Amino acid sequence: MTEELERGAAEPEAEPPAAEPERRPIKRALVVAAHPDDPEFGFGATVAKLSAEGVEVAYCVCTDGSQGGEDPAVPDEKLSELRYSEQWAAARVLGVKEIRFLGFRDGHLEPSLELRKAISREIRRFRPDLVMTHTPSRALTVPIGASHPDHLAVGEAALSAVYPDARNPRAYPELLAQGFEPHKVAEVWLPSFDTPNHVIDASEFAEKKIEAILCHASQFQKPGMEPDAPGKWVRERMSKIGEKHGFKYAEAFTRLETA
Repeated sequence: MTEELERGAAEPEAEPPAAEPERRPIKRALVVAAHPDDPEFGFGATVAKLSAEGVEVAYCVCTDGSQGGEDPAVPDEKLSELRYSEQWAAARVLGVKEIRFLGFRDGHLEPSLELRKAISREIRRFRPDLVMTHTPSRALTVPIGASHPDHLAVGEAALSAVYPDARNPRAYPELLAQGFEPHKVAEVWLPSFDTPNHVIDASEFAEKKIEAILCHASQFQKPGMEPDAPGKWVRERMSKIGEKHGFKYAEAFTRLETA
């Protein structure tokens, strides 16, 4: 005990907690995904909600989708064309009007400098406040499809593009020469299966998400698959997340502040 307290002096008052910095409003959001259909499965209800609130949402799809078929006799180019068409149909359901297809070979992605530069270019082009992308680490408590190697590669490359590449004027000087000025993304949302810190009430948009997913008809033409299997799976997953947070349906994320 100090001498002051022994004499009965009052303890100093604690300083009030510092006010949280005001978040920059989200006006533009970019989904960076590995394959056609990933934006809908990972973020569909959130994209629909953001679009309904007036946020301009765009997609950057990194691969050509050519591994997403059951028939090896179908040429890659034909399957890619079909999957791009399906992606456009799904995007329109959710209010998305811009898609950039980077065209990397499906199933062969690595978080290379080439991929980082391509994503950085799209960030500088679209200038989003928010980037939504894959989690760059394996999720061991959900079906293995969530940890597709292309997802892991895109998640790592997209985070590296957000910081430091897209904001650094010395990164990729050829982009600067082409007129793509540096841009700082304010925040990133990554799907979180166990410990989210940001949950979206998607109750009003679950059916819209399912409608968009079903636009990817080529992905559900498999023997024994029931017509509503994707919808059933999505409802169950979103319901489990919602129950934990007081919503009928929800999508959950790890939110990173980056600016």
